[in-house]
Amino acid sequence: MRHITTHTTPATGLRSIADTSWHPRGACYGMDPEEADELFFPLPRDLCAIAEARALCARCPVRRDCLNHALENGIKQGTWGGLTQAERRPWHDGLPQRMDYSRVIAFFNGRDVHLTTRERQAVIDHAYVRGWRPARLAVALQITPQHARDLLRQVANKVFDRDRYQGIPRKKRKRTPAQPKKDKPAADGTVPRPLPTNAANAPLGKAA
Repeated sequence: MRHITTHTTPATGLRSIADTSWHPRGACYGMDPEEADELFFPLPRDLCAIAEARALCARCPVRRDCLNHALENGIKQGTWGGLTQAERRPWHDGLPQRMDYSRVIAFFNGRDVHLTTRERQAVIDHAYVRGWRPARLAVALQITPQHARDLLRQVANKVFDRDRYQGIPRKKRKRTPAQPKKDKPAADGTVPRPLPTNAANAPLGKAA
């Protein structure tokens, strides 16, 4: 169950994967179904219909939501968001690696938004940095606590390996300079002093 943040979190404008509330604001809303099918699902060589659909999408206020809806739901036929099937193919292939930090921030604010594979990993990394417990991450991602524990453990191992193999220096301990030893006084209170030597008369080399 996701946390209720209706009164504490401002609206982000991001939609969830099953949200279709943007439909009434579309430029194509209210069209005849048969006419819409001919316009947005034309034959491959019907360039006139494709150009007309692009012109209509160009002035649509929810063009981005329309494109995201097709990408996130795997709709590969027709014109969505002003892009044809062939033009959206690279977007479909690269969708798991899409990174939109506005979606990640919205997720932490309690919004139910669609997350790609890369965005989901960013959520797990930030959850570890924030000190989330497995139970909290399990509720947020709607997974089991054991799975959440394994995900946090993987992030912990990744951070450990980064610090170990990428040469991040550890904090060095401050060493205090060695103090010269002081001669202890004898039992009668006198301090022994070194015997004077005559360096000029000192023999060089080994003694005979």
